[in-house]
Amino acid sequence: MDAKMIGLTAQQAKQLGEQGKANIMPKSKEGGVGEILYRNIFTLFNLLNLALAVLLLIVGSYRNMLFLGVAISNILIGTIQELRAKKTHDRLKLLSEGKVTVIRDGREISLMPSELVLGDVTRLLRGDQVPADAKVLSGRAHVDESLLTGESRAVEKMQDDELFAGSFLLEGNVVAELTAIGAQSYAGKLQLSARKVKRSSSVLMRDMQRIIRIVSIAIVPLALLLFWKTHGGLDVEIEDAVIKCVAAVLGMIPEGLILLTSIALAAGVVRLGKRNALVNELYGIESLARTSVVCVDKTGTLTNGEMTFDVMILQGTAKRAQAEECLAALLSTFYDQTPTNIALHQVCPEILTNREALQTVPFSSERKWSGARFEGLGTVVLGAPECLLAGAALEEAKAHAAQGLRVLALMSGDEPFSGDVLPSHLQPMALICLRDTLRPLVRETVRYFGEQGVCLKVLSGDHPLTVSHVAHDAGIPNAQAYVDVSALPSPIDYAAIAKEYTVFGRVSPNDKRFLIEAMQAQGDNVAMVGDGVNDIPALKAADCSIAMACGSDAVCRIAQITLLNSDFEVMPEIVLEGRRVINNITRASSLFLVKNIFSFILTILLLLLPFIYPFMPIQLTLVSTLTVGIPSFVLALQPNKERVQGNFLRNVVTRALPGGLSVAFLTIGAMVMGAVHQLPEEVTSMLCTLIAGYSGMVVLVLTCLPLDWLRFVLILFMAGIFLFLVVLCPSVFYFLPIEGIQWHVLLGAAVLAPILQLGLAAIIRRFRHPRRSVE
Repeated sequence: MDAKMIGLTAQQAKQLGEQGKANIMPKSKEGGVGEILYRNIFTLFNLLNLALAVLLLIVGSYRNMLFLGVAISNILIGTIQELRAKKTHDRLKLLSEGKVTVIRDGREISLMPSELVLGDVTRLLRGDQVPADAKVLSGRAHVDESLLTGESRAVEKMQDDELFAGSFLLEGNVVAELTAIGAQSYAGKLQLSARKVKRSSSVLMRDMQRIIRIVSIAIVPLALLLFWKTHGGLDVEIEDAVIKCVAAVLGMIPEGLILLTSIALAAGVVRLGKRNALVNELYGIESLARTSVVCVDKTGTLTNGEMTFDVMILQGTAKRAQAEECLAALLSTFYDQTPTNIALHQVCPEILTNREALQTVPFSSERKWSGARFEGLGTVVLGAPECLLAGAALEEAKAHAAQGLRVLALMSGDEPFSGDVLPSHLQPMALICLRDTLRPLVRETVRYFGEQGVCLKVLSGDHPLTVSHVAHDAGIPNAQAYVDVSALPSPIDYAAIAKEYTVFGRVSPNDKRFLIEAMQAQGDNVAMVGDGVNDIPALKAADCSIAMACGSDAVCRIAQITLLNSDFEVMPEIVLEGRRVINNITRASSLFLVKNIFSFILTILLLLLPFIYPFMPIQLTLVSTLTVGIPSFVLALQPNKERVQGNFLRNVVTRALPGGLSVAFLTIGAMVMGAVHQLPEEVTSMLCTLIAGYSGMVVLVLTCLPLDWLRFVLILFMAGIFLFLVVLCPSVFYFLPIEGIQWHVLLGAAVLAPILQLGLAAIIRRFRHPRRSVE
């Protein structure tokens, strides 16, 4: 035996590892502890808060710097939650990493990719990802290098050809020697571009960034104009003008909005991690919650991925012993341990053969057959009946497929292969029938998606009759609507068949991608669940990609979500978690925007009216913390199973607008009453704070509807703390005793606040959903 085929010795591998020649890939800085700290501390609004604190420090208004406590709490909460999510993610990531078969001391062992060293000899099978740059020593395979080069065409690799880290085997198997490892490999130099798929940004984050962009553009000029008007126009002392402007800016900063989103999503990562669902991309949770179509494969998704031998039906004059020997020779030639091959070994478990193949053509999902030529046996081919059979034999195969069996045709002949072209004059030897097994809870999962209005489509490389039968057993609606995509004339109208059919059989990898793109063009949000390398084009095209961990390493690396137990039944929980995140963020974000809308409107009106900004920074901190800050984070983590509907930004703004407008109008009203009755500025400021706090509580009550025990307790607790601080700590927040006309102003505002908010909400709903005119 060639010395290279024996591999390194354990001692040689140890020495190479000590010399720094281990296959350790360069670590990405993304998501590290330092990056998390940097991301949470050095934000635009944190820097703005710091600048405001410095201004207050300069003018000696230390009491009004209380808002820094809120900012620091936000930093701590966000950092701790992200670190917790990272810990969960890293633990699960370690569990999801695939091992590599390595030959050392002449024996095959399984090691993690990072345990390999330069010069190791590895055995790579169909579906494996190449762990480092390597040279093929023996075997033949077709390799997909699209993750590295962008070229989707499979590249044939034979002896002495080079394999690149990050590529994966579509078919065949090879023994290869590692020639470049870690940072020196092709993937090491281009790791991010090689293993990550660029995706469109999250709808949630895009809308959040739009809000922040608008606020960021407007906040500085408004603050400067307000300072100029307060100090220059109303002759207010510069120290007092600075304090008032700081308060106005604090009201306009949506500081907790991004933090709220990050925490809600990070909490979702932790929750799903406990169910062994690894979230590779944070917004994958959101993507699945918005999904209207879920595309699945049959094997490994609807079924448990295992197959069992059912029956062998001999054809013509073929003898069983002859058929078993031909099958055993073929199975020993192709080393792949796929579920199909494992089941086929049950046909001839006692037959051992060491026949050397004269020619081989590995299985291809495009050809749908594999074959080899042997001395004494001739040419042997195994594959899909519709590609190999005709006449009565094909009809017999279809009849068995209609019963839900997977049927393979075993053929033999005398003519050799010409490249990968099927020889003529092949004769059928046997039909081999295999049976799939449904997952235990797949029917409940399918029923759930049906109840939620999510359409299920089955995209499989198997015979459409077989797939239709399995889909029907799983409870998928309209499973009898199936099509053999390979039999359709070119060019295929993917848009038409995507609408018409539920089950798509004999699909190629590109067929899956084109079908998903056709569904997306029709307005659907499409999720794809896959486990094999033939699913990668479809996973890349889908809005949400989900991988079964039992599948290939390459699939797991590009998917947004990986099911570590390959448990399709966990899908409803991922959908529910996504709904919880989006709906609760929508609900809680409206609280933040109430404060921002009210502050913007009030600031703009005060540029035109002869009034001083009424709030002190510490007063706004009190109102925003108890009516926005604490409640929003509690609401964001509550269960919520409602379907995701409408546009996030429109939903948030229309929810917040009534509250923001009513608080602004009532505050201006209080200032007018203060001017009419010649109340001192401190009294007017107190009245505005109490009115803003009460109106904020009304907003909180309306946001919490329908009430449950947690929301009810939350409202009582926030209102209780507000009253406690107003009564027992009045001097801290610049409050004075209430007397005379002041009670009338407060009672009037108490009556008007809910009326204004409900009335404005009704008007906005009327404009959002105008009645259609009757023809």
